[in-house]
Amino acid sequence: PQGSEEAKAFVHAFLKRSMPKMKAEAIQEMLTRKAVVLEHYPKKKTKQKRKKTKGFTAKQRRELRLFEIEPEQQRYAIFLPLHELWKQYIRDLCHGLKPDAQPHMIQGKLLKADLHGAIVTVTKSKCPSYVGITGIILQEFKHVFKIITKEDKLKVVPKLNNVFSLELDGFISYIYGSKFLLRASERSAKKFKLKGTIDL
Repeated sequence: PQGSEEAKAFVHAFLKRSMPKMKAEAIQEMLTRKAVVLEHYPKKKTKQKRKKTKGFTAKQRRELRLFEIEPEQQRYAIFLPLHELWKQYIRDLCHGLKPDAQPHMIQGKLLKADLHGAIVTVTKSKCPSYVGITGIILQEFKHVFKIITKEDKLKVVPKLNNVFSLELDGFISYIYGSKFLLRASERSAKKFKLKGTIDL
């Protein structure tokens, strides 16, 4: 067929261009005796280093005011639904807070629980002005709680040297702030010792 003749002519012309140092007889011998393998050398791909996504620095967070609550949002009534959600979350976490539940088991779960939305009261403090502050925890940081009171005032209460009480369905739990100097995310993975010295 005419197509095969064209293909044969193309192959001969291609080989002459590709191997100019070889004679036509040598090329013909190669075609009759051996299979021609056209090698391909792919370029080595350089691995691109993945850039880690960096979060904001503490300075940038302050400048952007990411964690600040606007004055018009500082109202106790706004966060009552958050408290109701928190109560349901704790009931589910503690399997209903039944009367026959062991207090130390509940205490252990509360130590690792998320406290955003909990109503707490400062019961003891080395600074008397903090005693009696009651409100919903809006934000928890490593060293402080931000609490909104019924008077719609946002209080920043340090954990250090303060004891907080937490009441839910008749269970009262005490949080010793000096032993609680952790972020919420770190607290969930920490193993707390049941015995130890308790002080302010």
